[in-house]
Amino acid sequence: MVVKRSTERTEKEVEYTRLRIPFGPVHPALKEPVLLRISVRGEEIIDVDMTLGHVHRGIESLAEGRNLIQTLYLIERICGICSHSHTTCFIQALEEIGSIIPSERALYLRTLIFEMERIHSHLLLLGVMAYEIGFDTLFMFTWHVREKILDLFEKITGNRIHHAMNTIGGVRWDLTSQMAGEVKAYMREIEKSTKYIHSAFTDGTVEKRICNLGVLDYNDAIKLCVVGPTARGSGVNIDVRKDHPYAAYDELKGDFSVITRKDGDVYARTEVRIFEVFESINIIKAILDRLPNGSIRPEENVFRIMKRIPEGEAVSLVEAPRGELLYFVKTDGKGGLIRLKVRTPTFSNLLSLKRMLVGCEIADIPVIVASIDPCLSCTNRVTIINQEKGKSKVIDMDSLRRMVRRKWMRR
Repeated sequence: MVVKRSTERTEKEVEYTRLRIPFGPVHPALKEPVLLRISVRGEEIIDVDMTLGHVHRGIESLAEGRNLIQTLYLIERICGICSHSHTTCFIQALEEIGSIIPSERALYLRTLIFEMERIHSHLLLLGVMAYEIGFDTLFMFTWHVREKILDLFEKITGNRIHHAMNTIGGVRWDLTSQMAGEVKAYMREIEKSTKYIHSAFTDGTVEKRICNLGVLDYNDAIKLCVVGPTARGSGVNIDVRKDHPYAAYDELKGDFSVITRKDGDVYARTEVRIFEVFESINIIKAILDRLPNGSIRPEENVFRIMKRIPEGEAVSLVEAPRGELLYFVKTDGKGGLIRLKVRTPTFSNLLSLKRMLVGCEIADIPVIVASIDPCLSCTNRVTIINQEKGKSKVIDMDSLRRMVRRKWMRR
């Protein structure tokens, strides 16, 4: 039997081969290190795998070996942009455990620094967003406006970034009438400049670049438990300042609104931050108009107050610029800590990145990542993985130290 081979050529349509590319951990488009392993089909992103831990600093463990005052200055270094949020969250827990009630003036001053910090943080992110889309002029203008807030911080607290504002039972720095006048004048300038920034972001070219990009709908935002402007950009009406008021926010509820948008894209998250700047300005104006008189901190030495804080535990919440910040604090009754646990807003928001990135293109990655305003240094944790068994586990610091010691002795 003779078999004739066909000389006809047939074409068969097959799926484009997947390509996996690393994005990070060090990349010009990333402001902090994170490794994204992106699976693409052509230019389209079809899967995302994320690896953190490149800048883990072990601050929770370091805090457990210090007294409460030393810890206060340590946790301020968790994040440079929202340092006041971290110290306030920590101090509130200590004051709850010790049944310490700060004066009204101290609470108003804490709230003032909170809202100035929110403006500073949002303007920084708006500048980064402008930079990521190639709008360098808007980037430089936005950061120029942000400098005015840093100047105010320096006049009030002596520091531009780490303000060292909080102490147990109050605040360390007061506001003079001259400073209050300068803050009001600066707020008028910033309000005018922010309106210009908003008009720049509503330009047709900018809208085409970031509208309908990195979409996270309402249901996904609820399911993934995102917080802050990332959640509010997807229509989720949550804000610790309204839902669980702290500092002076209970008396300022009527002076600001919770800004939400329904589109859930990069533009919506950006617009939420722009309008939150206006709301922060309204809060600051109300604080300056109604700032109570009185002392700003207890007269007793802070170290004596620290020694009187009993053994106990508390959970504290604040609305940091990026969203809900949570602290679990357990004191030992001797001026130190048994346990400190910090859950930052970026820790909650990172899970949503995969949902935002899938279906977009490689060139969209920097813009989408920037839209959640990630702070990776304050988010990173360490997981111990047994590569042979493929299992992960959590261990205490003493066990980790012993593992490291044995490793070095073998060398």
